[in-house]
Amino acid sequence: MIRESLFAASERETRLDKLGDVLRRFDELIDFAEIAHEVEQSLPQRDRSKGGRPPYPVELMVRVMIVQEYFNLSDEQMEFQLLDRLSFQRFVGLRRSSQIPDRTTIWLFRERLVKAGCYDGVLESVNRQINAAGYVARGGQMIDATLVSAPIQRMSKEENEAIEQGKTPADWAEAKRRQKDMDARWTKKHGKSHFGYKMSASVDHRYKLLRKVKVSSANEHDTKHFEDVLDGDNSCRDVYADRGYADREREHRLRSEGWRMHIQRKAKKGKPLSPCQAKRNRRIASKRARVEHPFASMAQMGGKAIRCIGLERARLRISLKAAVYNIQRLCYLKSAGVLPLKSRIAA
Repeated sequence: MIRESLFAASERETRLDKLGDVLRRFDELIDFAEIAHEVEQSLPQRDRSKGGRPPYPVELMVRVMIVQEYFNLSDEQMEFQLLDRLSFQRFVGLRRSSQIPDRTTIWLFRERLVKAGCYDGVLESVNRQINAAGYVARGGQMIDATLVSAPIQRMSKEENEAIEQGKTPADWAEAKRRQKDMDARWTKKHGKSHFGYKMSASVDHRYKLLRKVKVSSANEHDTKHFEDVLDGDNSCRDVYADRGYADREREHRLRSEGWRMHIQRKAKKGKPLSPCQAKRNRRIASKRARVEHPFASMAQMGGKAIRCIGLERARLRISLKAAVYNIQRLCYLKSAGVLPLKSRIAA
Protein backbone atom coordinates (compact mmCIF):
# COMPACT_ATOMS: atom_id res chain seq x y z
CA MET A 1 0.00 0.00 0.00
CA ILE A 2 1.29 3.46 -0.95
CA ARG A 3 1.81 5.64 2.11
CA GLU A 4 0.66 9.24 1.73
CA SER A 5 2.27 12.09 3.64
CA LEU A 6 1.58 15.77 4.16
CA PHE A 7 5.35 16.31 4.01
CA ALA A 8 5.93 14.38 0.79
CA ALA A 9 7.42 17.38 -1.07
CA SER A 10 9.91 18.11 1.72
CA GLU A 11 10.85 14.44 2.02
CA ARG A 12 11.49 14.19 -1.73
CA GLU A 13 13.75 17.26 -1.63
CA THR A 14 15.73 15.78 1.26
CA ARG A 15 16.21 12.55 -0.63
CA LEU A 16 17.17 14.46 -3.76
CA ASP A 17 19.94 16.21 -1.82
CA LYS A 18 21.25 12.88 -0.51
CA LEU A 19 21.40 11.41 -4.03
CA GLY A 20 23.32 14.47 -5.25
CA ASP A 21 21.70 17.29 -7.20
CA VAL A 22 24.24 18.77 -9.62
CA LEU A 23 22.19 21.96 -9.93
CA ARG A 24 22.36 22.49 -6.16
CA ARG A 25 26.15 22.17 -6.49
CA PHE A 26 26.13 24.81 -9.26
CA ASP A 27 24.20 27.10 -6.90
CA GLU A 28 26.76 26.63 -4.13
CA LEU A 29 29.79 27.48 -6.28
CA ILE A 30 28.54 30.23 -8.60
CA ASP A 31 26.96 33.59 -7.74
CA PHE A 32 24.22 33.82 -10.35
CA ALA A 33 23.04 37.17 -8.99
CA GLU A 34 26.41 38.62 -9.97
CA ILE A 35 26.16 37.12 -13.47
CA ALA A 36 22.63 38.50 -13.83
CA HIS A 37 23.76 41.97 -12.73
CA GLU A 38 26.50 42.06 -15.38
CA VAL A 39 24.18 40.74 -18.08
CA GLU A 40 21.49 43.28 -17.15
CA GLN A 41 23.94 46.14 -17.67
CA SER A 42 24.24 45.09 -21.34
CA LEU A 43 20.50 44.72 -21.96
CA PRO A 44 18.44 47.71 -23.14
CA GLN A 45 15.65 48.77 -20.80
CA ARG A 46 12.25 47.52 -21.90
CA ASP A 47 9.43 49.99 -22.61
CA ARG A 48 6.86 49.49 -19.86
CA SER A 49 4.61 52.40 -20.93
CA LYS A 50 2.21 50.02 -22.71
CA GLY A 51 1.74 47.89 -19.60
CA GLY A 52 1.62 44.13 -19.85
CA ARG A 53 2.89 41.41 -17.54
CA PRO A 54 6.14 42.26 -15.70
CA PRO A 55 9.12 40.39 -17.13
CA TYR A 56 10.78 37.55 -15.24
CA PRO A 57 13.92 38.57 -13.32
CA VAL A 58 17.14 38.40 -15.34
CA GLU A 59 18.72 36.06 -12.78
CA LEU A 60 15.85 33.59 -13.18
CA MET A 61 16.23 33.63 -16.98
CA VAL A 62 20.01 33.23 -16.77
CA ARG A 63 19.46 30.15 -14.61
CA VAL A 64 17.01 28.83 -17.22
CA MET A 65 19.70 29.28 -19.91
CA ILE A 66 22.24 27.38 -17.77
CA VAL A 67 19.89 24.44 -17.19
CA GLN A 68 18.87 24.38 -20.84
CA GLU A 69 22.46 24.17 -22.07
CA TYR A 70 23.56 21.64 -19.46
CA PHE A 71 20.78 19.21 -20.37
CA ASN A 72 20.66 20.22 -24.08
CA LEU A 73 16.93 20.98 -24.14
CA SER A 74 14.86 22.73 -26.76
CA ASP A 75 12.67 25.65 -25.70
CA GLU A 76 9.61 23.39 -25.80
CA GLN A 77 11.25 20.74 -23.64
CA MET A 78 12.57 23.39 -21.25
CA GLU A 79 9.03 24.63 -20.68
CA PHE A 80 7.80 21.09 -20.01
CA GLN A 81 10.65 20.22 -17.66
CA LEU A 82 10.18 23.42 -15.65
CA LEU A 83 6.58 22.32 -15.07
CA ASP A 84 7.49 18.73 -14.29
CA ARG A 85 10.92 18.52 -12.70
CA LEU A 86 11.58 19.34 -9.05
CA SER A 87 15.33 19.96 -9.34
CA PHE A 88 14.78 22.46 -12.19
CA GLN A 89 12.09 24.35 -10.29
CA ARG A 90 14.28 24.56 -7.20
CA PHE A 91 17.37 25.76 -9.05
CA VAL A 92 15.51 28.37 -11.10
CA GLY A 93 13.56 29.63 -8.06
CA LEU A 94 10.04 28.59 -9.08
CA ARG A 95 9.44 25.86 -6.52
CA ARG A 96 6.35 27.56 -5.11
CA SER A 97 5.24 29.53 -8.16
CA SER A 98 2.31 28.69 -10.40
CA GLN A 99 3.92 30.61 -13.29
CA ILE A 100 6.91 29.46 -15.30
CA PRO A 101 8.57 30.93 -18.43
CA ASP A 102 7.03 29.38 -21.52
CA ARG A 103 8.89 28.56 -24.74
CA THR A 104 8.22 31.99 -26.25
CA THR A 105 9.53 33.80 -23.16
CA ILE A 106 12.72 31.73 -23.23
CA TRP A 107 13.25 32.42 -26.94
CA LEU A 108 12.59 36.15 -26.55
CA PHE A 109 15.08 36.46 -23.69
CA ARG A 110 17.77 34.78 -25.77
CA GLU A 111 16.95 37.12 -28.65
CA ARG A 112 17.40 40.10 -26.30
CA LEU A 113 20.88 38.84 -25.47
CA VAL A 114 21.71 38.47 -29.17
CA LYS A 115 20.42 41.93 -30.11
CA ALA A 116 22.35 43.48 -27.21
CA GLY A 117 25.55 41.77 -28.40
CA CYS A 118 25.85 40.02 -25.03
CA TYR A 119 27.38 36.86 -26.50
CA ASP A 120 30.15 36.20 -24.00
CA GLY A 121 28.77 37.99 -20.94
CA VAL A 122 27.89 34.83 -18.99
CA LEU A 123 31.19 33.08 -19.85
CA GLU A 124 33.27 36.11 -18.87
CA SER A 125 31.41 36.49 -15.57
CA VAL A 126 31.81 32.79 -14.75
CA ASN A 127 35.54 32.97 -15.54
CA ARG A 128 35.97 36.00 -13.26
CA GLN A 129 34.39 34.07 -10.41
CA ILE A 130 36.60 31.06 -11.14
CA ASN A 131 39.68 33.30 -11.03
CA ALA A 132 38.49 34.88 -7.78
CA ALA A 133 38.23 31.36 -6.32
CA GLY A 134 41.95 30.91 -7.07
CA TYR A 135 41.75 28.77 -10.21
CA VAL A 136 43.73 31.26 -12.29
CA ALA A 137 45.13 30.38 -15.71
CA ARG A 138 48.62 28.97 -15.36
CA GLY A 139 50.81 26.17 -16.69
CA GLY A 140 50.47 27.33 -20.28
CA GLN A 141 47.60 27.10 -22.71
CA MET A 142 46.41 24.87 -25.53
CA ILE A 143 44.75 26.28 -28.62
CA ASP A 144 42.53 24.24 -30.91
CA ALA A 145 39.26 24.34 -32.82
CA THR A 146 36.29 22.01 -33.15
CA LEU A 147 33.38 21.85 -35.60
CA VAL A 148 29.82 22.52 -34.45
CA SER A 149 27.11 21.07 -36.69
CA ALA A 150 24.07 23.10 -37.76
CA PRO A 151 20.90 21.99 -39.61
CA ILE A 152 21.82 21.41 -43.27
CA GLN A 153 20.35 23.93 -45.69
CA ARG A 154 18.95 22.55 -48.96
CA MET A 155 19.70 25.19 -51.61
CA SER A 156 20.34 25.28 -55.33
CA LYS A 157 23.73 26.02 -56.86
CA GLU A 158 22.63 29.56 -57.80
CA GLU A 159 21.40 30.25 -54.27
CA ASN A 160 24.68 29.01 -52.78
CA GLU A 161 26.69 31.22 -55.15
CA ALA A 162 24.64 34.29 -54.17
CA ILE A 163 25.11 33.55 -50.45
CA GLU A 164 28.88 33.08 -50.91
CA GLN A 165 28.92 36.62 -52.36
CA GLY A 166 27.07 37.94 -49.30
CA LYS A 167 23.79 38.44 -51.17
CA THR A 168 20.26 37.21 -50.53
CA PRO A 169 18.71 35.32 -53.50
CA ALA A 170 16.27 37.67 -55.23
CA ASP A 171 13.33 35.25 -55.22
CA TRP A 172 13.41 34.65 -51.45
CA ALA A 173 10.47 36.03 -49.49
CA GLU A 174 11.15 37.42 -46.01
CA ALA A 175 9.54 34.35 -44.42
CA LYS A 176 11.91 32.04 -46.31
CA ARG A 177 14.91 34.22 -45.48
CA ARG A 178 14.21 33.81 -41.77
CA GLN A 179 14.36 30.03 -42.12
CA LYS A 180 17.70 29.94 -43.98
CA ASP A 181 21.07 29.99 -42.26
CA MET A 182 23.24 32.19 -44.46
CA ASP A 183 26.22 32.20 -42.10
CA ALA A 184 26.92 28.47 -41.71
CA ARG A 185 29.28 26.94 -44.26
CA TRP A 186 30.49 23.58 -45.56
CA THR A 187 33.99 22.33 -44.82
CA LYS A 188 35.89 19.06 -44.97
CA LYS A 189 37.75 17.32 -42.17
CA HIS A 190 39.45 13.95 -42.53
CA GLY A 191 37.69 13.51 -45.87
CA LYS A 192 34.19 14.06 -44.44
CA SER A 193 31.95 17.03 -45.19
CA HIS A 194 30.56 19.09 -42.30
CA PHE A 195 28.06 21.96 -42.29
CA GLY A 196 27.91 24.54 -39.57
CA TYR A 197 30.30 26.57 -37.44
CA LYS A 198 33.70 26.33 -35.79
CA MET A 199 34.63 27.04 -32.20
CA SER A 200 38.23 28.09 -31.58
CA ALA A 201 39.30 28.05 -27.95
CA SER A 202 42.14 28.53 -25.52
CA VAL A 203 42.25 26.02 -22.65
CA ASP A 204 44.59 26.41 -19.70
CA HIS A 205 46.86 23.40 -19.26
CA ARG A 206 46.57 23.03 -15.48
CA TYR A 207 42.83 23.11 -14.88
CA LYS A 208 41.44 22.44 -18.41
CA LEU A 209 39.10 25.43 -18.22
CA LEU A 210 37.96 27.28 -21.33
CA ARG A 211 39.46 30.76 -21.04
CA LYS A 212 38.67 32.35 -24.43
CA VAL A 213 36.29 31.29 -27.19
CA LYS A 214 35.77 32.46 -30.76
CA VAL A 215 32.95 31.26 -33.04
CA SER A 216 33.14 31.50 -36.83
CA SER A 217 31.82 29.81 -39.96
CA ALA A 218 33.12 26.27 -40.43
CA ASN A 219 35.06 27.09 -43.59
CA GLU A 220 37.33 29.65 -41.93
CA HIS A 221 40.79 28.22 -41.34
CA ASP A 222 41.76 27.46 -37.74
CA THR A 223 44.89 29.58 -37.91
CA LYS A 224 42.89 32.74 -38.69
CA HIS A 225 41.66 32.95 -35.08
CA PHE A 226 44.85 31.88 -33.29
CA GLU A 227 45.60 35.31 -31.84
CA ASP A 228 41.91 36.03 -31.13
CA VAL A 229 41.87 33.28 -28.51
CA LEU A 230 45.43 33.66 -27.25
CA ASP A 231 45.02 34.22 -23.50
CA GLY A 232 47.31 36.98 -22.32
CA ASP A 233 46.25 36.46 -18.68
CA ASN A 234 47.89 33.03 -18.46
CA SER A 235 50.85 33.33 -16.09
CA CYS A 236 52.86 30.84 -18.19
CA ARG A 237 53.92 31.86 -21.71
CA ASP A 238 53.90 28.32 -23.18
CA VAL A 239 51.44 27.81 -26.06
CA TYR A 240 50.68 24.36 -27.50
CA ALA A 241 48.92 23.73 -30.83
CA ASP A 242 48.76 21.13 -33.58
CA ARG A 243 50.27 21.36 -37.06
CA GLY A 244 47.23 23.19 -38.45
CA TYR A 245 48.49 26.37 -36.73
CA ALA A 246 52.02 26.30 -38.17
CA ASP A 247 53.00 29.79 -39.36
CA ARG A 248 56.69 30.68 -39.14
CA GLU A 249 56.15 34.44 -39.51
CA ARG A 250 53.56 34.61 -36.72
CA GLU A 251 55.59 32.32 -34.45
CA HIS A 252 58.64 34.55 -34.87
CA ARG A 253 56.59 37.66 -34.01
CA LEU A 254 54.97 36.07 -30.95
CA ARG A 255 58.33 34.78 -29.70
CA SER A 256 59.65 38.32 -29.87
CA GLU A 257 56.73 39.30 -27.60
CA GLY A 258 57.77 36.71 -25.01
CA TRP A 259 55.62 33.72 -25.95
CA ARG A 260 57.14 30.21 -26.03
CA MET A 261 55.58 28.54 -29.06
CA HIS A 262 55.16 24.74 -29.14
CA ILE A 263 53.47 24.09 -32.49
CA GLN A 264 53.80 20.78 -34.31
CA ARG A 265 55.52 20.72 -37.69
CA LYS A 266 53.95 19.56 -40.95
CA ALA A 267 55.70 17.28 -43.40
CA LYS A 268 55.89 18.59 -46.97
CA LYS A 269 55.45 16.64 -50.15
CA GLY A 270 58.65 14.72 -50.85
CA LYS A 271 60.18 15.96 -47.59
CA PRO A 272 59.14 13.87 -44.56
CA LEU A 273 59.78 15.00 -41.01
CA SER A 274 63.20 14.25 -39.56
CA PRO A 275 63.40 11.91 -36.52
CA CYS A 276 64.07 14.97 -34.35
CA GLN A 277 60.96 16.78 -35.65
CA ALA A 278 58.82 13.65 -35.23
CA LYS A 279 60.01 13.30 -31.64
CA ARG A 280 59.22 16.98 -31.00
CA ASN A 281 55.71 16.49 -32.44
CA ARG A 282 55.08 13.55 -30.09
CA ARG A 283 56.27 15.59 -27.13
CA ILE A 284 53.91 18.43 -28.01
CA ALA A 285 51.03 16.00 -28.70
CA SER A 286 51.24 14.63 -25.14
CA LYS A 287 50.69 18.19 -23.85
CA ARG A 288 48.09 19.50 -26.27
CA ALA A 289 45.95 16.33 -26.10
CA ARG A 290 44.32 17.75 -22.96
CA VAL A 291 42.52 20.32 -25.11
CA GLU A 292 40.32 17.53 -26.51
CA HIS A 293 38.82 16.81 -23.08
CA PRO A 294 36.72 20.02 -22.87
CA PHE A 295 35.50 19.46 -26.43
CA ALA A 296 34.46 15.90 -25.52
CA SER A 297 32.63 17.13 -22.41
CA MET A 298 30.80 19.77 -24.43
CA ALA A 299 29.83 17.09 -26.97
CA GLN A 300 28.26 15.06 -24.14
CA MET A 301 26.14 18.11 -23.31
CA GLY A 302 25.15 18.46 -26.97
CA GLY A 303 27.62 21.25 -27.62
CA LYS A 304 28.84 19.86 -30.94
CA ALA A 305 25.48 20.60 -32.58
CA ILE A 306 23.15 23.60 -32.47
CA ARG A 307 19.56 24.17 -33.56
CA CYS A 308 19.60 27.92 -34.17
CA ILE A 309 20.00 30.06 -37.29
CA GLY A 310 22.75 32.62 -37.85
CA LEU A 311 26.24 33.33 -36.56
CA GLU A 312 25.12 35.68 -33.78
CA ARG A 313 22.77 33.10 -32.25
CA ALA A 314 25.44 30.41 -32.66
CA ARG A 315 27.93 32.61 -30.80
CA LEU A 316 25.55 32.97 -27.88
CA ARG A 317 24.63 29.27 -27.65
CA ILE A 318 28.23 28.06 -27.91
CA SER A 319 29.45 30.64 -25.39
CA LEU A 320 26.71 29.58 -22.95
CA LYS A 321 27.72 25.95 -23.43
CA ALA A 322 31.35 26.88 -22.69
CA ALA A 323 30.22 28.65 -19.49
CA VAL A 324 28.27 25.57 -18.39
CA TYR A 325 31.30 23.38 -19.09
CA ASN A 326 33.46 25.64 -16.89
CA ILE A 327 30.91 25.48 -14.06
CA GLN A 328 30.80 21.69 -14.37
CA ARG A 329 34.60 21.56 -14.42
CA LEU A 330 34.79 23.75 -11.31
CA CYS A 331 32.48 21.28 -9.54
CA TYR A 332 34.83 18.45 -10.47
CA LEU A 333 37.94 20.33 -9.33
CA LYS A 334 36.31 21.04 -5.98
CA SER A 335 35.04 17.48 -5.48
CA ALA A 336 38.40 15.97 -6.53
CA GLY A 337 40.22 18.11 -3.99
CA VAL A 338 42.29 20.02 -6.57
CA LEU A 339 43.54 23.02 -4.63
CA PRO A 340 43.41 26.43 -6.32
CA LEU A 341 46.50 28.62 -6.57
CA LYS A 342 45.67 30.70 -3.46
CA SER A 343 45.30 27.57 -1.32
CA ARG A 344 48.64 26.21 -2.52
CA ILE A 345 50.37 29.47 -1.64
CA ALA A 346 48.73 29.52 1.82
CA ALA A 347 49.81 25.91 2.42
